[in-house]
Amino acid sequence: MTDTGNQSGEEAGGKPETPQQSDLDYKINQLFGGSVVRKDLVKAVKGNAIVPTYVLEYLLGQYAASDDEATIQAGIDAVRKILADHYVHRNESELVKSTIRERGRHRIIDKVAVTLNDKQDVYQASFANLGLSGVLVEPAVVKANPKLLVGGVWCICDIEYFHSDDARVVPWILGSLKPIQMSSFDYEGYLEARKSFNTGEWIDVLIQSIGFNPEMFGRRAKLLQLVRLIPFVERNYNLVELGPKGTGKSHIYSEFSPHGMLISGGEVTVPKLFVNNANGRIGLVGYWDVVAFDEFAGKKKRSDKALVDIMKNYMANKSFSRGVETLGAEASMVFVGNTSHTVPYMLKHSDLFDELPEAYHDSAFLDRLHFYIPGWEVDTIRSEMFSSGYGFVVDYIAEVLRSMRNFDYSDRYQHHFALGSDISTRDRDGIHKTFSGLMKLIYPDGEATSDEIEELLRFAIEGRKRIKDQILWIDSTMASVDFGYSDAVGTWCGVTTLEEDEYPDYYRARRPEAEGEAEMSVGPEPTQERTTVVAPAVPAVVEPLFEGHREFQENQRGVSYEALLMPYLQGAKDITIVDPYIRYPYQGRNLADLLALLAAEKDPADEISVRLVTKEQRGEYEQQHLLMLKEIQDSAATVGIKFSVTWDETAHDRSIRTEHGWRLILGRGLDIFKKGSGSHFDLNTRRQEFRQVLGFGITYIREGGGDHTA
Repeated sequence: MTDTGNQSGEEAGGKPETPQQSDLDYKINQLFGGSVVRKDLVKAVKGNAIVPTYVLEYLLGQYAASDDEATIQAGIDAVRKILADHYVHRNESELVKSTIRERGRHRIIDKVAVTLNDKQDVYQASFANLGLSGVLVEPAVVKANPKLLVGGVWCICDIEYFHSDDARVVPWILGSLKPIQMSSFDYEGYLEARKSFNTGEWIDVLIQSIGFNPEMFGRRAKLLQLVRLIPFVERNYNLVELGPKGTGKSHIYSEFSPHGMLISGGEVTVPKLFVNNANGRIGLVGYWDVVAFDEFAGKKKRSDKALVDIMKNYMANKSFSRGVETLGAEASMVFVGNTSHTVPYMLKHSDLFDELPEAYHDSAFLDRLHFYIPGWEVDTIRSEMFSSGYGFVVDYIAEVLRSMRNFDYSDRYQHHFALGSDISTRDRDGIHKTFSGLMKLIYPDGEATSDEIEELLRFAIEGRKRIKDQILWIDSTMASVDFGYSDAVGTWCGVTTLEEDEYPDYYRARRPEAEGEAEMSVGPEPTQERTTVVAPAVPAVVEPLFEGHREFQENQRGVSYEALLMPYLQGAKDITIVDPYIRYPYQGRNLADLLALLAAEKDPADEISVRLVTKEQRGEYEQQHLLMLKEIQDSAATVGIKFSVTWDETAHDRSIRTEHGWRLILGRGLDIFKKGSGSHFDLNTRRQEFRQVLGFGITYIREGGGDHTA
């Protein structure tokens, strides 16, 4: 069962590089010894094992929860051996079955799910990787671990083999089963140790526990990461996060805790989520602390109206019906999905919920959400963002958070601040639950200064305001709200969202009160006699754009894409660039410079398409070429440019063509500048005008249609 796939030297058994231990790491180990682990060790032991992070950290917590390098290395070796000997790879399932048969008993690590065979009145287990089913399970085991019935649980199991002449008897026997999660912890010790950290340090501890390097995040970015944890610490918390791909939206719900369940948005059904009325079996919300819906966005996705109605009732009332019986549950709901447009585009043309399926793009459903994480603010995950420092073993912090679901800190701000009087009950619920969750995470003893409380209160209000503002655009019958709070002396503090501050024109244009003001201003002005002198209009002199050929000499300065190309590209919505040689980093930078100029010239709320026709790089640098173009594509998408690449091995002549009637023949393509020194401090790298050019020519051809004036 030993892994034989491609591995790095570290994963194949080499010693992982030992990072420099920070003062924070030292403090964590001193105060939480045995409950923390170095976060880069998961990568060192995972190999080809397809298991959640919390499973690996559970094992590392048993053997490598130390800051002693010898102990860590011995622990890594022990975990690797356990995985090699006991983790079941699907392609080796028959070998494992043979091992069980030959030995009579063997320990495995696998995901186990249990169903009730009501015809025989027995519980039967199935093993995801081993491929076994119908294995008998004692009722006491199911009673002690009810999550086995809904979705399955990762476990360490002893499997026995005993063949019978009776073909109806399953030869596989479950000798023992132990779920991979912590059984107990010292909560009072956790609170006491927290007192030794200041607020900034403690937030960094939590960020490292998630697996990220806190040095790569600002304060606001850290709080956004912590909001992702609120569903684990707050009962019946309804969270939505929409944003670009690759920002880690779903990771925390699949990897961070054994108490969370991540399912595809397309797999949601009433029986799976709530109750199967045919047999009365309770669904996921009855057993899991958090149910997260991945890939939830998608306008064209079909939705079950009955499911939406039941979900709305559950999100509002924390209950659902089973026949005539009403049942309560505590599961938090998380909805994550990708956006395909920029924020200004959505604000101008639709709303920030525009990507949701039609059945969920409903004010009644949206009003039940407590916080909207602006996923466009979260950086795309990069390798340097991961932590090599110490953080809590995942199953330890998961149990801490779960225990805090019993507490309510929602009133801790009321000695210092008061919410606005016109904030509705539902708005207050959203603000209160977010504030309570952040208090539990950052100030678990419930004690914080007025400034610390104000920071969390403003953040909680902003997340709920983001939801309510969109609802007001979707449903004009909803009453507008002045979001904010008063301090102890009665001073009013209004709260805005970041995108409201960034794009005020689009926000104001969509406000109901702004529309009302526009309607009121249509009527005639009051009669008033006055003399108005109107100056005669002076027509602007518009110079036609140059047509023809221009030559530039080698070493000439003062040339830039802005002067050379942009007058002809302004206003274009569809641009095709033909350049067979966009291969090397400096050529990619030239392309990125042009895209940046296009983005700066257009309205932030508009989107344009740019297609690059080029040759595919072959051989040694093929992967780097593809990665460079993908990085340019991802970056362009954030500023409203839909960048695509078409491979054409016959491409030769370089040109730029627009849909509004210009074709620019580029003698050297975009590669017109001499290579600079590469220094970050060289001014030539900051402004194209400062750089020397290679000798080149450019021809401007007007093909008809469009505006051809500067």
